[in-house]
Amino acid sequence: MEKVTVKEYARKHKLSIYNVIKMIREGTLKSEKVEENGKEVVYILTDDETEEQLASEIIPQNPPKSLKEENLLLKAEIKRLKEELAKCKRRR
Repeated sequence: MEKVTVKEYARKHKLSIYNVIKMIREGTLKSEKVEENGKEVVYILTDDETEEQLASEIIPQNPPKSLKEENLLLKAEIKRLKEELAKCKRRR
């Protein structure tokens, strides 16, 4: 078993600190609270089995596509957002 801080765990698995704390509160990660220098520090207890299980549960991001495809997707998203903004302005 290895002890890792929340920040180190988040950086290692490319997660936000918020998501790591959320996983601790849900009970999916084993943790331990230790008081150091008057402050309470949370350490995550890691082992190989739980790491493999959690790695399969964490949704990997899609690999980046070509720049042209990404550009087209972003332009479509901008257009959709502009239309949505126009609808919101009309409601006032």
